[in-house]
Amino acid sequence: MSLYEFTVPQFKSNLQALDKWLDAAVAFAESKKFEPNTLLSARLAPDQFPLVRQIQSTCDQAKLTCARLTGKTPPVHPDTEETIDQLRTRIRSVIEYLGTFTRGDFADSEARKISLPWFQGKHLLGIDYLNQQQLPNFYFHFSHAYAILRHNGVPLGKADFITALNLRD
Repeated sequence: MSLYEFTVPQFKSNLQALDKWLDAAVAFAESKKFEPNTLLSARLAPDQFPLVRQIQSTCDQAKLTCARLTGKTPPVHPDTEETIDQLRTRIRSVIEYLGTFTRGDFADSEARKISLPWFQGKHLLGIDYLNQQQLPNFYFHFSHAYAILRHNGVPLGKADFITALNLRD
């Protein structure tokens, strides 16, 4: 299997779920008669990112992972979203960007050397970058977005988190 299978389909599926969570957040806020965008400043702990930044970071991890593994240039998002609708636009733009990748783009990506400024002159191989850095980072922010919404009463369950199963007969 190519690293494509471990990145693009997973990230797309999870970002689509995140978009649906925002639907649930809006519906919940409307049912409780409060402004849905207030949820964007919610956080689990004072020293953690608020929901808006968790969603931005989830999007960033998806696009940057695929870009770095394939040597492509990712789109730039300036982190200026202030509304749920603006976050949805960002999520959908990242999903669209992920749709531009093919399995062929990931040829030899397992062995690609990934160097970042905080690696201090060192690098990770693509497979290690994905498994040790980016997948944990993606799911960290994705999980926190889910937890913030749940903590604030948005009715989400495990089925909303575990997005897609390829069930077979």
